[in-house]
Parts: sequence; C-alpha cells; structure tokens
Amino acid sequence: MTEPHDLDALVIGAGPAGLMACEALARAGRKVLLTEARPSPARKFLMAGKSGLNLTRDEPLARFAAAYDSDWLAPMLARFGPEQIRAWAEDLGIALFTGSTGRVFPTDMKASPLLRAWLARLAGMGVVMRTRWAWVGLDQGFVFDTPEGRQTLRPKVCVLALGGASWPRLGSDAAWVPLLAAAGVAIAPLRPANMGFTVPWSAHMTAHFGTPVKGCALAAAGQISRGEWVITPNGIEGGGVYAISAAVRDGAALTLDLAPERSLTELIGRLARPQGRDTTANWLRKTLHLDPVKLALLHEWGRPLPKTAPALAQRLKALPVRHTGPRPIAEAISSAGGIQRDALTPDLELTALPGTFACGEMLDWEAPTGGYLLTGCLSTGLHAGRAAARHR
Repeated sequence: MTEPHDLDALVIGAGPAGLMACEALARAGRKVLLTEARPSPARKFLMAGKSGLNLTRDEPLARFAAAYDSDWLAPMLARFGPEQIRAWAEDLGIALFTGSTGRVFPTDMKASPLLRAWLARLAGMGVVMRTRWAWVGLDQGFVFDTPEGRQTLRPKVCVLALGGASWPRLGSDAAWVPLLAAAGVAIAPLRPANMGFTVPWSAHMTAHFGTPVKGCALAAAGQISRGEWVITPNGIEGGGVYAISAAVRDGAALTLDLAPERSLTELIGRLARPQGRDTTANWLRKTLHLDPVKLALLHEWGRPLPKTAPALAQRLKALPVRHTGPRPIAEAISSAGGIQRDALTPDLELTALPGTFACGEMLDWEAPTGGYLLTGCLSTGLHAGRAAARHR
C-alpha cells in the first residue's frame, strides 16, 4: 500500500449523483478527484438512455414531490427539481421535448451526448477522474484497489455516490453496505424497486412470451395502473407493473381488470347473453372483444371460470394475479432501502463519519419510474456537493 495522499475533495462513484456532486464542488472552487470502480463512468445512466433517457417530468412541483415515498427530498427538489434540471440540460446544449405523459426527454432520445457534454464541462472545471478505482475500506482514509495497487486517500471532504443494488454488472453492487455498516452507519436493507414479479406460467402461456398487455388495469392497495406491461418467460414486467410494484412487494394483493372501460353492470348484461354452440373462448372474444392475450390470462388466473354472469363479470374485473414475489434485485430498475435518514444531517453528512456526505440511490428513498428516479439522484447529488463544498 502506498502512503496516504491528502487532497481537497473526493467523490466516489461516477453516476449522475456523483457527477452532479463534482459539478457543485468544482463550481465552489474545490479541487475534485472523482473515482469510479468501472472502466468508464455512468454505465447505468447510459443503459437507461437506451430507452430514451427520461430526465424528469413536466408537472407542478407539489405533485412531482408527492411521488416520492416521504418528504425527505422535498427541500432538495424545490431547489433543483424538474424546471432547474431542464435548464441545466439545455445549458449543456441538449435540446429537450415533453412527451404526451409529461415525461421529458432529449430530442435525440440518447444519453451519450449529454454525458459527453457533461464530462467535458467537468474536465474544464478541473475535475480529475480515475477509473478502475474500487473503494474497499476505511483505514486512516479511504482505501482503494487500483491498477497501480492499493491507494489510500485522505480528503478534506468526501461525497459517496455509489448507487443502490440494481443492475450490479453496471456498477451498483452495494459493496459499500458492509463498509459503512462497520463504521456505525444505520442502513435499511436494500430491496428491489420498480421491478417485475415471478409467475410460474402454465405451458399454454409460452406463445405469449414477449407480448405486451394493453388496455387493462392493474390494482393493488387502492392504486390503479393503466400502463402497458409485458409477459416474459419469468413473469410480468414493464411500466404498468412498476407503477404499483412497491405496494405488491410489501404484501398487497394484485388484481387485473381485463375490461376497465366497461362497468361491472355492463359486463353482467353482456355475459347474460346465450353462449350457444360457441366455445367459451370464442363466446368471450365475441361478447367482450377480448384479444388472445387477455383470454390467455383469464384462463391462466381465472379457472375454474364462474358459471353465472355476475360471478364471471366480477372475475373479469378483479382477476387475481398469481405470482411468487418480486424478481431479484439485480433485475430491478432501482432499489429501495439504503442509508437511513436519521444517520444523516439535513446536509446529507454522515453523523458517524464527519466530512463524508452521501447522495443518490445510496439513500433510503423510493420513487416510481417516469423521471422521478433520475431527478432524485441529480437533486441529492447537488445538495450533497454544495454542502461538502461549504465544509472545512
């Protein structure tokens, strides 16, 4: 191990939260070293950009902030929320547009141009980045495994931005959890968030793997999601599922309305018509205009089908979704849990490690997809970076 190196400001983790912390520190005149365990920065950010890079959302701040699971981030979002993030991206030369659902994207629907512009800005501000530097411990400083061997850094301030536990192959592997726990930092167990659910499908469902399910409504704990989702070999996933996934993960029953545009009374009237010589599948298809995917789901989760119109209508409006729990955290879009709120000051400084701040998905907050996750990471990264810059 080399002798410990003293430096001004250290940021560990080159995802969006860490990069934003670097920008805040550099703007305040601090000399910043950024370390990243992977060979290149922001890998999860780039992967998210393959589906369009949903930066934030165009909606009133109060409604936006209400999407988070607590009021913890509200002051940070008020200072750097949807409006400010749009201005920040445009200042980097990134043109934006707002989709029909209020989601805000770069016009080219890519993350790489924004990342290139951002890294160039940080380099111009004097931020130095070291890749393949993996933080492995605390021993009179922050200890790293590097291509040049083990290194120890003793910064005046440090911002941790190491992510949660989803998509570990891209860097968010939660290796920091035992390091901080050993230092006395209270950490809520990490759990999958915005994830799919495992379904042990019958053989007849194989033909529908990869098929999107549209025109239905999922319901759990009083929440209703009309978004599209997909049948996969392992279960169900997609935006419509993610929207209610937290409630289901926490034990709420999940049901599916196969005909959300029709009332229960209307369904009963239609199902009272004679079936004649039609098979049940043909009769339901003709009577209710159910497509093959909806019919397959009805037979998968609804058998034995009720014989009376009222009971069958009720089954169609509240089909029990039989699953065996969330998909693994490694497959989740994000993770819940992390550093607990009472382990941090309002400046996001760790009370157990003075001079060390944390941000992004390391913190114990949760939000749905749709621009909330990335905004939360950017907002907390800026907040932690500014607070670290003030620390002496």
